[in-house]
Amino acid sequence: MSNQPGGPTAAQPDRPQTTDEVAADGPDPAPTQDADGSVELLSDAADGSAPPPRAPGTLGLALLATGWLAAMLWSTREAIQSATAGVTAISLSAFALPGVISAALVAGAAVGLAVSEPVTRRGDRATLRFAVAVGVGLLVGLAAALAIELSYDGNTTTRTIAGTTAAAAVIGGALAGARNGAVIGAVASAALGTLLFVVGFSVARDPLFNLFGAGDSQQSLVTAATWVSRTESLLAGLLAGLLAFGYLTWARRRAARRDTSVTALRWPAYLVAGAGPGLLLLLAEVIIRVGGRSLIDLAAALSEADAVAQTSLGTSRVDNGIWVLFVGALTAMIIFGRTLSPAPETDPEPVEAGAAR
Repeated sequence: MSNQPGGPTAAQPDRPQTTDEVAADGPDPAPTQDADGSVELLSDAADGSAPPPRAPGTLGLALLATGWLAAMLWSTREAIQSATAGVTAISLSAFALPGVISAALVAGAAVGLAVSEPVTRRGDRATLRFAVAVGVGLLVGLAAALAIELSYDGNTTTRTIAGTTAAAAVIGGALAGARNGAVIGAVASAALGTLLFVVGFSVARDPLFNLFGAGDSQQSLVTAATWVSRTESLLAGLLAGLLAFGYLTWARRRAARRDTSVTALRWPAYLVAGAGPGLLLLLAEVIIRVGGRSLIDLAAALSEADAVAQTSLGTSRVDNGIWVLFVGALTAMIIFGRTLSPAPETDPEPVEAGAAR
């Protein structure tokens, strides 16, 4: 009887909530999946307001990249000065230019990142960060160009190498001005590791030539050279993906220990970091063909064999950059995917008997 219509304890009909009640209660937070596969509520740290993880080990990376640039400049100088004729010096300069440009690009990015990270540590000041990174890259480029002018023979070839190296360092510094310093650090460290690997791989080129059937015929030499180049690019891409993933994992764990408010790294960060070394190699090729065009053309005009060699080397560098790009990105994404755990299964809500009726 207490549930009779009109009674004091009668069940009240359902009514929609008013706008004021909805505003007071607040909307339910949307679930989102964390980088490790767990599901958590969307907070302010994931809506873009929180800063991304900072790049660890930037000082050591900058020192290594600067040392590598100095080593490439020194080896190029020794090769040019050991030439007995001007024609040979021009050819050697053209052959050495890609290594110098790649090293300057990585050095500008690494040093720019090392300086811009502490400057913007207390806040997310994108304009200041970019300006500082570009300025530092300019200083690195000017220092490298000055070293080339003072140590190399002053001529058109020297000025071409100096100007192109300075431009590469400035572009690298501009890349360091990106907001996500951890991704730039991963790209720079993986690219530096890739460049070191390419130099070390030269020891295995001759045995691989014999392994891939290099003989006396021109066709066998071309086929063997193609397979050696593909093997080098494949291994370099695998190394780039591993280094990029390792650096981002280090950055994520270091940020989690120090500050829990940073934004978690998602899969696009690992994709860009893995593909970054290949992108830098392709960017270096663009700089070479624009800034160092006069030197490449001068070397190609020496003889028909030099023209064929310069064309072949340019094509090989582009192919190598593409291989490193895709293999590095795929490697980083596969390893990242292996670290994800499945989302926890939630039991369905029980259905009330009254609702069923």
